[in-house]
Amino acid sequence: MRHHVVGPALIVACAGLGVTAGTVRANAPAPAAEARPPAGHASTVVKTGAPAAPVKLIDINSASRAQLKTLAGIGDAEADKIIAGRPYLSKVHLVTEAGLPTGVYLSIRRQIVAVQNKQARAKLKTLASAQQAQAR
Repeated sequence: MRHHVVGPALIVACAGLGVTAGTVRANAPAPAAEARPPAGHASTVVKTGAPAAPVKLIDINSASRAQLKTLAGIGDAEADKIIAGRPYLSKVHLVTEAGLPTGVYLSIRRQIVAVQNKQARAKLKTLASAQQAQAR
């Protein structure tokens, strides 16, 4: 069984509100019949006519240098590293193969995709055959 300790600050705060040992003083405001958040409150739902536009993902295997530079944390040097390391089998390979800092990757991971093209499939076959050769 847990025992809760009521601190002096809480007792003083309750006394200021008119609450004492399970009773409510006559001068305390009555509870509202139906609690509603005030207008403009954070929980107020506002509907708009237009749905949110879908985010266009940038393919790291085919994007131009200018397209890559639109991503947060990607400058000239990072864009050049990304282009030089193509093709990528997965977008996480930007960290493991291109040397992109993890923090930068975490900030852009929902804006990028690694679409598998012919070069990527050929790289995957090469890696798979190399792994099979090592296993023998």
